[in-house]
Amino acid sequence: MSVKKNKKANEGVSKELSVLEWAGVRSRATFALFVALTLVLVVGLSVVATTHENRFAFNELQVLRDQANGLEVEWGQLLIEQSTFGVEGRIEQKAFEQLQMEVPDIAKIVMVSHEQR
Repeated sequence: MSVKKNKKANEGVSKELSVLEWAGVRSRATFALFVALTLVLVVGLSVVATTHENRFAFNELQVLRDQANGLEVEWGQLLIEQSTFGVEGRIEQKAFEQLQMEVPDIAKIVMVSHEQR
């Protein structure tokens, strides 16, 4: 009987192990557990990657919103400046103050006409 046991032991040693047996997977339940754990690992890593991308996208969105707000403020200031320069009398005031221009006397005004032939 001991000869039969030794023979079986020698056959098992000389038999090459498959990849699954080498990895310790000998039954379907163990293989299914191995696949399930692999899937959980892959899904977890994809969730982490997606969260990371979303955070960067959100930060970029905040920067763009800040820029948009700054542009809106600048637009409002430009509208106010435009309305200020469009006020009647403002041009006359600037011409008088900065360019030292005056309204000429009526005697010095010359009317020019354009004649058509």
